[in-house]
Amino acid sequence: MTKACRLHGKHDLRVEDVALSDPGPGEVLVRMGAGGICGSDLHYYHDGGFGPIRVREPIILGHEASGTIEAVGPGAGLRVGQKVALNPSRPCLDCAYCAQDLFQHCLNMRFNGSALRIPHEQGFFRERMIVSAAQCLPVPDATLLAHAACAEPLAVCLHALAQAPDLAGRRVLVTGSGPIGVLCVALARRAGAAEIVVTDLHDLPLRVAQQMGATDVINIAHSPERLAPYEADKGVFDVAFECSAAAPALRAAIACTRPRGSIIQLGVAGDLSIPINLLVGKEIRLIGTHRFHGEYAQAVALIVAGAIDVAPMISASLPLEHAREAIEMAGDRTRAVKVQIAF
Repeated sequence: MTKACRLHGKHDLRVEDVALSDPGPGEVLVRMGAGGICGSDLHYYHDGGFGPIRVREPIILGHEASGTIEAVGPGAGLRVGQKVALNPSRPCLDCAYCAQDLFQHCLNMRFNGSALRIPHEQGFFRERMIVSAAQCLPVPDATLLAHAACAEPLAVCLHALAQAPDLAGRRVLVTGSGPIGVLCVALARRAGAAEIVVTDLHDLPLRVAQQMGATDVINIAHSPERLAPYEADKGVFDVAFECSAAAPALRAAIACTRPRGSIIQLGVAGDLSIPINLLVGKEIRLIGTHRFHGEYAQAVALIVAGAIDVAPMISASLPLEHAREAIEMAGDRTRAVKVQIAF
């Protein structure tokens, strides 16, 4: 048996014992080290789901994780004691979209900690877990497991970056400085953006955005007038990364993006009202971006090399026994950007 963080329904989170087997062929037993709490975990906990996706049976949360291999099955190709980052994405490799290398749109996707399918895909928030060796990306002993667990959100941002034009010398806006927002900042800085302006409603995440490369930050709750200069002459930003899924933020991004600029939409929510006339009149490209595939390995490599420093975004780490407190903290933007569970 091993302990796991299982959600039974809205606000009904329990740390329970779950059965644990031995690794089979191509599998490994991983002792979890760190698990990051994501926005989807918060939606499951506070709202019982998001959009059409609902929690319909108990689900172990978590899809951002890293750990250490404790046992290996036949043919796993890994070794006991090896640190690994865990890729939660498991496309079928056989459907029409996988055949087109659009693996993130797999019709039979299995994604750890997701309530999309029945039965739900159980997640990583547990002390030990059997996983496919194919999900494990080894990291050096010197890499902190807390940092390796940030590979999943960084992969999301790398996939978003791939949808954007070249950022070198460009002016960039990031709306929302949660984990995805601040990682977009770090990637924009690495890509050579000339200016990176970040907006949010709270000071703490904006301070983190500055640590990760923002050239200016605006608390629009306190100083909304500071956006006005960026709206002048039909807007000044070449590219905007919209990371909040808040209608006012998307409206601001459209207002501040120059004609024929691009807005990359990362934030997800329900239906949003869009000033469509302004979008059309300025010929702005509004581009959706979804998950990742090959970018996961790229994210791990960037973290291992120290090319992207994720340390500033990790606000707190709490033990599994305090999972409820960790999730409550993760949803409080005045206290945290990224909260992790330590196992």
